[in-house]
Amino acid sequence: MSPAAALDRLAGADRLLIALDFDGVLAPLVDDPAASRPLPGSAEAVRRLAGLEATTVVLVSGRGLADLAAVSGFGPPVGLVGSHGAEFDAQLSALLGRGGLLSEAQARRRAALLAGLQELVDRTPGARLETKPAGGAVHVRGMDPARGAALLEQVEAEWVREGIDATAGKDVLDLAVLRTTKGAAVTVLRDVLDAGPVLFAGDDVTDETVFGVLGPDDVGIKVGDGATAAAHRVADPHELGSLLQRLADARSGRFSAEPAP
Repeated sequence: MSPAAALDRLAGADRLLIALDFDGVLAPLVDDPAASRPLPGSAEAVRRLAGLEATTVVLVSGRGLADLAAVSGFGPPVGLVGSHGAEFDAQLSALLGRGGLLSEAQARRRAALLAGLQELVDRTPGARLETKPAGGAVHVRGMDPARGAALLEQVEAEWVREGIDATAGKDVLDLAVLRTTKGAAVTVLRDVLDAGPVLFAGDDVTDETVFGVLGPDDVGIKVGDGATAAAHRVADPHELGSLLQRLADARSGRFSAEPAP
């Protein structure tokens, strides 16, 4: 079954949860993470889908929550999950009954981690440190590949230890004092929302934790190259954007828009 046919099947679901990674999925990958923006057609499709009855749209990203909100431009009714599932926005937190993110011990561990990572990044031209509520991410996109890989290996060797987990992505190593996965976040949302089938699209190795928990009625779409457990693949964010617009058109024919708050 093609990705388009799979989405046509989902269009008529009584309830639908749409979970999407951001970078490399709604937005093309760029060297400067702060410059990332969603493709206009994809952004329009996301907003249309989120405005429909019986349809929940959530972005699930490795970015920190505030950063994800800033670069994506999305807010309610689009839900936001950041830091690989460690952070949920206000509307989702209220739904899930979540409180504070870190314990005192985790907060102290995070402070030491960020200080150490900043020292390494400051000594490596072209590297960048992204600060997150549960830790930090070292980015090497745009650097010489060999130097970037060497830095990430050094970061892992010096900082991955008990209480600090590492998640590798494309030209990035994410370190956190709180163990989370995108797959766990999507599973929690599915259960709490009592959702029907799930559509998830992702491009990175961290997204495989979601593809691995999808069932036979769900649809997983890998964006770009690389090994994957997803049943479907598209070439790039532009192709995914076209599919999201197709889904929005088809689902709009069955479900009306929610009334404005």
